[in-house]
Amino acid sequence: MGYRILVADDEKEIRDLLRLYLENEKYEVLEAEDGQQALDLLHSEHVDMCLLDIMMPKVDGYHVLQELRKESNIPVIILSAKDADSEKILGLNLGADDYMAKPFNPLEAVARVNSNIRRFYSLGATAGADEVIKVRDLELDTTACSLKKAGKPVELTSVEYRIMEMFMKHPGKVYTKQQIYEYGWGEEFIVADNNIMVCISKLRAKLEDEGTEYIKTIRGLGYRLEK
Repeated sequence: MGYRILVADDEKEIRDLLRLYLENEKYEVLEAEDGQQALDLLHSEHVDMCLLDIMMPKVDGYHVLQELRKESNIPVIILSAKDADSEKILGLNLGADDYMAKPFNPLEAVARVNSNIRRFYSLGATAGADEVIKVRDLELDTTACSLKKAGKPVELTSVEYRIMEMFMKHPGKVYTKQQIYEYGWGEEFIVADNNIMVCISKLRAKLEDEGTEYIKTIRGLGYRLEK
């Protein structure tokens, strides 16, 4: 059975274009023309990944993303006509895995879908299968692709999961930004990208209490998970 992708966008031309290219890649496509319809489908149908427009009627994409992240960590790519860094960072902070500004090349969109699907469902599921990695009070279940802190679940996006998997397999090892980006996002690292800083900041907010430190910045080198 192919993966099921929800395309939520109020522009029919974009939905039709993405459906054409995604179905050519053997994906099953669901469509939503507004945010409320997207939420209804996410609650009633099995969805493996979501391509989510921001400026939609009834309910905007940011709200859809917030509601989705309360119960699911499936990959989400934001589609937006807004190309400002602030909009991109907001989407990533709310739990998006990737961001594409309109207009976009549909071939690039498919490549990003393939990358996120492969990273979340293939690499995440097979790396260290049937293994629970424990570091301090953190437990990473590589079969369920889930993280617990002191026995309580920690909600992660697919990128956050991959980065924590990398850190927890080798606690104390310093990883460069290039290594973090290529492992977490599954793409070649070409230039400095604030996605890494945003992602590390989000992980710290989810893991660290006052007086505790899990992810340490090593100036001029990168980051490491403290043993």
